[in-house]
Amino acid sequence: MQVSTFDSVARQIALGWIDAYQTYISPRKGFSCAHRMLHQGESCSDYVKSLFASHNLMSAVLSSRQRFRDCAAASQTLRATKSSFRCIVIPCCLPI
Repeated sequence: MQVSTFDSVARQIALGWIDAYQTYISPRKGFSCAHRMLHQGESCSDYVKSLFASHNLMSAVLSSRQRFRDCAAASQTLRATKSSFRCIVIPCCLPI
């Protein structure tokens, strides 16, 4: 198997797993990723899906890892912000 064939097959498998995640798991969680909630952009799964669709395997993996680190940082920011708001209504963060 050539490297380019392996790259293509691996990216197609990754895209299939992301589709399955978005279809079956994500809707049951009931929330979006922290990066999307904080920055109002695309979700991590949408972002990573676009990486695997348009970049080579190694580039997509490396960029995905960075996005997940950024999402973890966004989660910490949201957690710190939420604790200062003391929201009563869930999931809305408007104080009553």
